Amino acid sequence: MTLIISYSIICFLLTIILIIIGQILPSNNPDIQKVSPYECGFDPINSSRLPFSFRFFLIALLFLLFDLEIAILLPLPLSTSLISINNSSYTLILFLLILTIGLIYEWINGGLDWANN
Repeated sequence: MTLIISYSIICFLLTIILIIIGQILPSNNPDIQKVSPYECGFDPINSSRLPFSFRFFLIALLFLLFDLEIAILLPLPLSTSLISINNSSYTLILFLLILTIGLIYEWINGGLDWANN
């Protein structure tokens, strides 16, 4: 019990010290010259930022989510040897059902259409 209390006190003190240091250190106040793009002394011709496709971002996010969920599904065959097969199969069916409902929802709302802008 005293170990938990001592860890809590250390975490609290460390948090307070970091907040105080963050307030004491000088803030970064950039001016116009520092934030403007540099092109050998000339004014920039085009924007320094390229346009970003929000549709691509959504597709990439969906890929990461489903890829992570597949990584969660990989240890399930091993879990059948540790616990009963019925409990493991119920968990697998429920998890796949939730994944399927999410995929159908994205499909209906057009989240997987590449042609639409």
